[in-house]
Amino acid sequence: MSQDVALKKRNTQELRLTPKAGLDKKEYNKALEKLQTELVRLQGWIVHKGLRVVVLFEGRDAAGKGGVIKRITQRMNPRVCRVVALGTPNERERTQWYFARYVAHLPSAGEMVLYDRSWYNRAGVERVMGFCTEAETSEFFRSCPEFEYMLMREGIILIKYWFSVSDEEQERRFKDRIDDPAKRWKLSAMDLESRSRWIEYSRAKDEMFARTDTKQSPWYVVDADDKRRARLNCIHHLLSLIPHRDLTPEAPVLAPRAKAKSYVRPPIETQTFVPEIY
Repeated sequence: MSQDVALKKRNTQELRLTPKAGLDKKEYNKALEKLQTELVRLQGWIVHKGLRVVVLFEGRDAAGKGGVIKRITQRMNPRVCRVVALGTPNERERTQWYFARYVAHLPSAGEMVLYDRSWYNRAGVERVMGFCTEAETSEFFRSCPEFEYMLMREGIILIKYWFSVSDEEQERRFKDRIDDPAKRWKLSAMDLESRSRWIEYSRAKDEMFARTDTKQSPWYVVDADDKRRARLNCIHHLLSLIPHRDLTPEAPVLAPRAKAKSYVRPPIETQTFVPEIY
């Protein structure tokens, strides 16, 4: 058995959750902590080996993409693991090669980039909402597999996740966001419009899979109706795809702090403190 295969087998077996039912918050947090610790180990391996990792997160609105991205990055170094969430293209970007704005954010050696939506906007929201022509969509389907092969030939590890959520669960999450002022910002006019185009989005997604779910660059579907399980399953799967070793350094010993000799601190009254409201 090769080293990479052995590492992949260890990562999968060591982190697997045994129970399927009754995943309460305590059990979820325990499993998440274990997975996040392993993500930190993966981070060290990515830096050590100079890997370039790209992970795409796609799916319907409120499917949970942002939630899993947040849990992945929570304990990682933002200089190693960064998130790309691009807004609406400007006038200059609209006239560029379609993939150009995404290429600009690809990782260098020792980096992992998480795309919160990606070039697949063209096959989904842009197509359904009429922001691109059918000719542009057809060209995307012709060029996308070649573009992804090019990235992989360059040595980039490309991983694609689709978060699948049912109509009923999406409706419940939309209502939850409407009722919670702290979450209401998550609902855009585009999100609300998408509710009336559920079937069009489904057809677009089906064709997207038919044209871009290849052996070299497959789509991994995450059942996202249960947010907690979706996060754990996605992180667990991500870890299993990149064989790695634990390179955590030994705990350092803190040197004693030097004693002040001629240094005199200024009076505390000269400093402006934040009011202690809590």
